[in-house]
Amino acid sequence: MDTKEILHINKVGWEKSAERFFGRTALPELGPLAPTEQELNLFGEIADKKVLDIGCGSGHSLQYMGNNGAKELWGLDLTTKQIDTARKLLQDQPVPVMLIESPMEENPGLPLNYFDIAYSIYALGWTVELEKTLTNIHSYLKPGGTFIFSWEHPIHDRVRRIDNTFVFDKSYLNEGPEYNEAWHNTVIIPHRKLSTYINTLIEVGFEIEKVIDDVVLPDEVPEGNDLRWYSVEKAKLIPATFIIKARKK
Repeated sequence: MDTKEILHINKVGWEKSAERFFGRTALPELGPLAPTEQELNLFGEIADKKVLDIGCGSGHSLQYMGNNGAKELWGLDLTTKQIDTARKLLQDQPVPVMLIESPMEENPGLPLNYFDIAYSIYALGWTVELEKTLTNIHSYLKPGGTFIFSWEHPIHDRVRRIDNTFVFDKSYLNEGPEYNEAWHNTVIIPHRKLSTYINTLIEVGFEIEKVIDDVVLPDEVPEGNDLRWYSVEKAKLIPATFIIKARKK
């Protein structure tokens, strides 16, 4: 199956399911059962910065950026419904907002060497072509610009709960596109090792500043949490989320 076929399948899946993700896993959240931006302060000063959101979804992370003084808000997303929702959400922002429907594997005309900050909150892992996407992101940033992204930890879906125990039932080492269990096998998300993300960032010219896979557990566990994809019981053993901060040299 080639890139265009996978992107088509994923676009169809997102157009059907977008509403259930509106406003979820958006800044200052960085991912399920992970520390937040308020705790980590990875972005630092946002005021007067030109920011680009890769996989902007419903626009809530861009709203956070705007509320913290960003100078320009740019967003890229594969899904028509997400872009339309983000446009409505951000219509009252007092700064320029540019939202573009496009796969992240392509440059739809974004300016080069332009952005102070690029980020992707639980979206980058959808890319079918990681090297091409990271090369694009690198080209959009100014020299010294920051790229921060979070994604599901690649060990997370290798482990399954069976009765009252957790077992490895998929190889962590085998990389490639897979129908995704959490989406009831309606979309395709490539499995990649954590080292693949790190090494590809380095290969396209980024300098890694921080890798975080800490777990933050809630004080109280909601009823039925053990049945959720990101359960507290599972997070006691393995992280749900990883976060990387990198810089364009």
